[in-house]
Amino acid sequence: MHCQNCHYEMSVTAGTIFHRTKLPLLLWFKAIWWLMSQKYGANALGLQRILGFGSYQTAWTWLHKLRRCMVRPGRERLSGEVEVDETYVGGVEVGAKGRGAVEKVLVAVAAEVRGRAIGRIRMGIISDASASSLRSFIDLSVEPGATIISDGWTGYSGVAEWGYVHRIHIVRKSGKQAHELLPRVHRVASLLKRWLLGTLQGAASTKHLGYYLDEFTFRFNRRSSGHRGLLFYRLLEQAVSTDPCTYRKIVGNRKAPPSPLDHNL
Repeated sequence: MHCQNCHYEMSVTAGTIFHRTKLPLLLWFKAIWWLMSQKYGANALGLQRILGFGSYQTAWTWLHKLRRCMVRPGRERLSGEVEVDETYVGGVEVGAKGRGAVEKVLVAVAAEVRGRAIGRIRMGIISDASASSLRSFIDLSVEPGATIISDGWTGYSGVAEWGYVHRIHIVRKSGKQAHELLPRVHRVASLLKRWLLGTLQGAASTKHLGYYLDEFTFRFNRRSSGHRGLLFYRLLEQAVSTDPCTYRKIVGNRKAPPSPLDHNL
């Protein structure tokens, strides 16, 4: 692009995830189309093979850049009746169960109730299961006035004071299992873990887990879409409005991306 006033030359890809790319935009479009055409997600090895990249690093970096485009700014929060719970993501931790685990990553999950089905979902990493952490997640994910359905954990005791209707299902008093009282969030958590172990082969690093959650949420909320072209358009639309992110920024202090054989979760 050329400024008529100062005559400054600027690339049309400036300010997007395509900023300073050395490869053709057509190849990026092919990558986005392939990513959106994979019903159960994609990994870097698959992208490397499909596009013929010479290095795993290039495919890994492209996927991480695209994952940063999967959260639409100003997206609508969940509404109606919403189940909320937490789950731990990570490997086996000897001697620790449930909220007592310390080496795993705690992920909050919210799922809309749509009859017996699951509506939209939201997921987010939280530092602990305290009321403060849970409130931050709920306020960000659920519309005020909605009905929050949770278990009897004390971290949810103030939900009614936060501007929501609160419905509590206490597992011990019900005679049922937790997955029976909160079936939607437990189903979502199970699918997430299966996806991490299957599609990503358990090689998703905890450092980047938030972006994997974004991809899972993006895909789940569009699971019933029969128009791959629309998904391609949505991701491309968000890609051109997402700030650039360099490889160095993605990996931080690491000199290289994780190996495809890494198993960090």
